[in-house]
This record gives sequence, structure tokens and C-alpha cells, in this order.
Amino acid sequence: MKLVELLAPAKDYAAAAAAVDYGADAIYIGGARFGARQAAGNSAEEIARVVEYAHRFGVRVHATLNTLVWDDELEAAERQARSLIDAGVDALIVQDMALRRMDLPVELHASTQVSNRTPEGARFLGEAGFARVILERNLTLEEIRAICAATAAEVECFVHGAVCVGYSGRCFLSRSMSARSGNRGACSQPCRLTWDLTDGKGRTWIAGKHLLSVRDMNLSQRIGDLLDAGVTSFKIEGRLKDLAYIRNVVAHYRRAVDEALALRPGLVRSSVGESVPDFTPDPSKSFTRGESDYFLDGKRAGVASFDTPKAVGERVGRVAGVSGGTFTLDGAHDLAPGDGICFLTPRGVTGTNVNAVEGRRITPNRMEGITPGAEVRRNFDRRFTLAVERSRTRRVIPAKAAAEATAEGLKLTYTDCEGVAASAVRAVRLDPAKNPDANAAALRAQAMKSGDTIFAVREAEVRGAEWFVPASLAAELRREALAALAGARRERRPEHRILPENPAAKYPSERLAAEENVTNRLAEAFYRDHGVRQIERGLDLAPTTAGHVVLRSAYCIRREIGECLREHPRLRGDLFLEHGAYRYRLAFDCEACEMSLVDPLEKREPEGV
Repeated sequence: MKLVELLAPAKDYAAAAAAVDYGADAIYIGGARFGARQAAGNSAEEIARVVEYAHRFGVRVHATLNTLVWDDELEAAERQARSLIDAGVDALIVQDMALRRMDLPVELHASTQVSNRTPEGARFLGEAGFARVILERNLTLEEIRAICAATAAEVECFVHGAVCVGYSGRCFLSRSMSARSGNRGACSQPCRLTWDLTDGKGRTWIAGKHLLSVRDMNLSQRIGDLLDAGVTSFKIEGRLKDLAYIRNVVAHYRRAVDEALALRPGLVRSSVGESVPDFTPDPSKSFTRGESDYFLDGKRAGVASFDTPKAVGERVGRVAGVSGGTFTLDGAHDLAPGDGICFLTPRGVTGTNVNAVEGRRITPNRMEGITPGAEVRRNFDRRFTLAVERSRTRRVIPAKAAAEATAEGLKLTYTDCEGVAASAVRAVRLDPAKNPDANAAALRAQAMKSGDTIFAVREAEVRGAEWFVPASLAAELRREALAALAGARRERRPEHRILPENPAAKYPSERLAAEENVTNRLAEAFYRDHGVRQIERGLDLAPTTAGHVVLRSAYCIRREIGECLREHPRLRGDLFLEHGAYRYRLAFDCEACEMSLVDPLEKREPEGV
């Protein structure tokens, strides 16, 4: 059977526990240093707590150690890696090839920060000892299928959440505008800023729009397609998201993955346990910039979020009319007092709260931007959020009980759905039962109780009902046996694929440009040993990005605004993106269908200087 994994984010122990409770097969979490989300770091002790909780259900814990490392940080990075291994993590997610050279006794996954987007690159990583490659988010289904066919490594892909508009690990836009680098876990997210689109003649074609901001991904309806392509791990983005997001989105994808697995008997989920949420999951009610399949079906327009980089939520309707401090909607709705709403207007997005509802007439907290025809979206559903926050969903492992009574005592055995078993025995003189049937029923009822354990006892077999078993004795043995079963489960570790580095593996290219970001001696030795002859100094080490491509992407502004160079556009010649003092030339590679931002050699001075 081929194992399939739903992989959820966790910024801390509480988020990790929520991800496990609501159905994740694995979680990814950051250590204290060298993770791509500096604001989501955890001590080794905290991660050990996460591991202990997760492993009860066979849930794997992957630790992110996926930033670039400088030469003078190599020892610290290795100490961090080994502390995470000692904490019990099942895999390390890494970007820097220095980690491959540290002889670490752990499964290694090649982060999306390695910019995994070609069959040749994925094949090499599998041969170089990576158990898994995590794909770039800009890929099509056909590209994903080709990568899966090319590598012996497992393939993981993002299915939900924010999309980096630039190729992961190859974006230097933040670094070009500040000291904050995405490759060092400190991206300032300049792609979510407002930009002006200008030409080389001083004309502004689009002003003050979020031209690099793209919608969030939701591939929950495409899990089957991805499974058929060869993907075995489905990753939810969001290590900085709140508990409500984790509960809601994980529960939604648990259902989607299970439905897809039910149609594919050769595939099975990689962990155990049942999670039945006490609310109806709906990802449109958690943080979203608008849902998109992005480029799964090919590169296309309609994936941008020009008006706002913030959560816009679910569509409610349009404003049919305005009267004083109220407005009416054009159709049925379920808005309620306390909901947060926003309006998409020609001047952008404005938001407010709902104070009162009377039929289709809504009384908002303020009327700014509310005009007839404006689209209304709900970005905070108060009742749904309360239901999620109050949720008490528990994850349980199905088990069965077997009770055997004799004149000399009682034995109670529990066996879980994976065949793990534990028993408790008490040698004690038992008297004959006056009513064997009633005795059997009482013993069965006691054996099927599970209290606040992680087990749900679904059936119980009773033998020796002719011997009377006091309820207190049955309860005592039940507690002992279930505790022993939980202990037996803690001793089980998920399977690891710790692979050697094959020295014969050849890197697909003999040259690495500065954008490939080799930033230390161990990474350089790794690539040279695998056939790379020319290695430029990593761009993140350079004092400036001037003259370099700072963002390369499958996303294209020309395509998005109907000005594709293949389709007789009005806009010819050079185009630029400008934000304050920052100005970047747009370069278009029509053969590859890619757009790049080039940092000019000369900077503009800020206005007023």
C-alpha cells in the first residue's frame, strides 16, 4: 500500500495539537533558528512535546531548517539540526545543501525553497539522498506529473494557502528593498505592496494597485488529480495562521483527502485515528485572498488580487440600494450582527462590521465606500468563528476489548486498529455469577468505556461470564490496560527513509548563477562533487542586487491585464514597476512564459531628496 499524507502547519504546540486533533497525518514546525518563518520558532523542548503528542497517532513531525546558512553559521546550524533530531522529529526540511553534508541521522526533504520545478532537478535530489522533494507552487498538473515520474523521491505539493508570486528560493525582491531576505526567513512581502505600472516614456498605465499580489490557493477539489499524478503529500500553508484557521482548513482537507482515497484502493493515509469535527468545515470562512487553482490547469489570467492583499472572504452579494445609514442586498443572505464585511469598489477595498440585520436591509458600523452595485464580501463570520473556537473535536483511535474471567481472576486486553495490543491482569478469587447474562453485559459496558483517552472502544468480547466481576475491578483493569496501550503506541515511530548521498549523481547543470544562492563552503563542495564547475557567489551575500533579476515568476502582469506579447498588445517597449523610490524593469520570456523583475544598476532618489 502506498502511504498518503495530509501535512499541516504549526507555529507552536497549540497549533500542532489542533492540526493533529483535526486530522493531519503530519505537521511541519520551525525550530529556534534557521526556519523560513522567523516569527514561528520553537525550542527543542517544545518540539519534543509536539512529537510526543503527534506520535500517539502515527503523525509525523517535520522540522523546518530551510534558510540559507553562512560559513560562520555552519556549526550553529548543525547544532540546531541535531537538537531537533534529539527531540524526535521525523524529517528536516532544508534549503541549503550544507545540511546534506552534515551526516545527519534523519530523513531529509528538499524544501520548496530549493525551487523544485523540473524533472531533472527532482531526479537529482532523489539520487542525492533526499527522501522527498517539495514542489514550487507555480507548476501545472502536467509539470507535476512529469516530476513525479522522474524521481524516486516522494513528492509533496502545496494545496492551500498563500502563493509566493516569485519562484520560491529565487526571489530577492525583499532583499533588494531592505536587509530582510526571504531566503533568511525575514521576507518583508513587498509583493503585497501597491505598485505603479509605467513605461519608458514616463507614462503611468496602472497606478496604486497590488500588481504582484495573487489569490490564495485552494486545490481541495483536485486532490484526486494530484494523487493520480503521483503526489503523496498535500501541504497546507500557514505557519503564522491562528487556531481557527488550522482547525477549519485541516478538517476540510481531511474530508477531501479521505474521499479521494476511498476511490483508490491502492492508497492509504499514513496515520491513524478518526476526527469528526463538530462544525461543518468551510475554508472560505478562514483567511483567504480569494480562492484559485492558480496555474494547475495551465498559465492563465485571473489569478491576481489587484485590489487588496488582505482577506476578502466569501461573496455575499451586491449593494442594491443605499438609504441613510443602511443598505440593501440584491438577494438572500445569512449575514448577522457582528460579521465583518468588505466592499470591492473602483477605488479599492473598504470594510466595516454589521450592527443590525432586518431582512435584506443591513445596518453597518459605517457607510464609507458603500455604493449601489458594490460587491459585498464577508471576511469574518462571527457565528462560524465562534463554533470553530468552541469546538471540542477529539481524535480517537478505534480499538476493541477482550475480557476473560476465571475463578482465579480477570484479564482485559485492548487491541487498536493497527493491531497494537496491551493487557492488564489481576489474580483474584472470583465468585460464581448469580446472573451470567447481566454480569456479561455489565463487564462489556465497563470494557467499552474509554474516558478521556485517545481510544474509542467499538466492540468488546466477554468470556467467562459465569464468574462475577465487580465493577470496580473491571474499571481498574480498564484504566491500566488502556494506559499500557497508549504507552505501546508511544514506542512506535513512523517509518523513516534516511538515504545516503549518491556520489555518482550528476547535477543537471555545470553552472550555478548568483540567483542559485550558494552561500557556504559545504554547499559549494556538494555541488562541485556532483559535477558543477562554475559557481557564482550567492546573491544573498552580495551588498546589492543591482543588475540582477530579483524575481522570476510564471505569473505575468501582461497576461493578467490582457497585454500578452503573443496577442498584439497595445503596450510595447519597456515596462516598469514602481513603488516610491524603487523601480524595476519588467522582462518577459515568452518562450518560457515567464516574467522577471530586474533591479536597475542605477537607483532613483526618493522624492524630496
